[in-house]
Amino acid sequence: MPLKHPASKHHTDAAERHHEAAKHHHAAATHHEAGDDDKAKEHAGKAREHGTAAVEHGKKGHEESHK
Repeated sequence: MPLKHPASKHHTDAAERHHEAAKHHHAAATHHEAGDDDKAKEHAGKAREHGTAAVEHGKKGHEESHK
């Protein structure tokens, strides 16, 4: 069933971005454990990007929910 409220899309996008961030955090930890700090830093950076995007979508969803 499609989501009707405009805030719902932003909240869904936020959840998807959080999930992507979690996958990159896991990859960073795995590479760190394996001693590949360059790959760990690369994945940590991607996790940060997805986390920042998640926060932005969450804020937009919150704003939309109060309209």
